[in-house]
Amino acid sequence: MHAIINFFLQFPPELATFFLSMVPVAEMRLSLPMALLVFHLPVWEAIILSIVGTIIPTTLILLFGEKFHRWVEARAGLFFGKAWARHLIKIQKSFTKYEKYGLVGLFVFVAVSLPGTGSYTAAIVAFLLGIPIKKSWPFILGGVIISAIVITLITLGADKIF
Repeated sequence: MHAIINFFLQFPPELATFFLSMVPVAEMRLSLPMALLVFHLPVWEAIILSIVGTIIPTTLILLFGEKFHRWVEARAGLFFGKAWARHLIKIQKSFTKYEKYGLVGLFVFVAVSLPGTGSYTAAIVAFLLGIPIKKSWPFILGGVIISAIVITLITLGADKIF
């Protein structure tokens, strides 16, 4: 993680914040504290840059997940293609127990802002559950916004405590 942070310290603060929010797993959990505590960006700017930086790759996953899946299937060959299909079916079956939570579950999944519960994972889950982008994107965006607010409050609160 230090290598990622050091790499982005070379960039102007706004660009660093924007690109840090695109790093899988870290997403806004890294970009917002860096923007506020290291780069000293205004709160509104840090939040906007982080939300936009996070939602762009998420949108790409939602838009092209199905196309990527078909591309892999078409080029996978006989053995790997069958293995890929079996694996995807197995994953989809494991997510059926979460279907009952639907779009609200997707929103909460992103909003809680714990490791492994970001917008990228939610976009992949939406693809696996077959939730169309028109339905899933607004709920994922809502979760990203709530997550940004929570992370900002925790960051600013932690800064005041320590």
